[in-house]
Amino acid sequence: MGDRAGRTPITVQHAFRLMEAAGSHEGGAPAERLARDAGLPMDTAHELLWTLTQDGYLRRLEDGGFVLGDKLNEGHSAQDLLNRVRPALASLRDDLSAAAYLTFYEDGEIRIAEIVDGPKAPKVDLWVGFKDAGHATALGKCVLRELDDEARRDYLARHALAELTPRTITHRDELIRQLESSNPAPVVMDREEYDLGTTCIAVPVHGGEKLGSIGVSFRADRMYRTRQVRESLLASANRVSRDLALDF
Repeated sequence: MGDRAGRTPITVQHAFRLMEAAGSHEGGAPAERLARDAGLPMDTAHELLWTLTQDGYLRRLEDGGFVLGDKLNEGHSAQDLLNRVRPALASLRDDLSAAAYLTFYEDGEIRIAEIVDGPKAPKVDLWVGFKDAGHATALGKCVLRELDDEARRDYLARHALAELTPRTITHRDELIRQLESSNPAPVVMDREEYDLGTTCIAVPVHGGEKLGSIGVSFRADRMYRTRQVRESLLASANRVSRDLALDF
């Protein structure tokens, strides 16, 4: 399909030019300045700024300015970390024949850092952005349970508890009661709360100042041995936590 008349086609070069412009302003710069520096129309710049911010290449400041994001400022160390923990996730996937996931709590958001799947262990269809689904996933609820009261209140104040399936918990008090009564700790489950037909199980990971979770997803009608899943998750979480600690 062709571009609409008068619309500038977006290219990779445009993204690089915007990132270079952001990198030249240590204290951040507004969209208008970055568009001017990069020589881009405002509509093109706005679309790219949104995408680059969502993907972590840029970060938007409280005053509306943009600076380079964590993926560029800490890209090498972040990739090194993922390279260290990926074998543990692959082992978890192979042990349970299920896709394995790693999340981190960063800048007040719960973000997926890595997914290790395969032909016999397909990942769940991430049909809703994970940023808006922490309340409906075992991975997200696992992180929420580990937060202190203030951080949890802040997160819930900024995120609507959208009904993603008929099983999704959409009331704040009910969600908190579930988080505080999850048993046996530290395992957290969601039963078709994010995606009908999918069950997820997760446990927390800690390392230095990092908090996150690892988990696996199954078809809801699949038989699985709870004890084996729990033991494999906890062993993998210990491995990942040790790797995270090496980063500090």
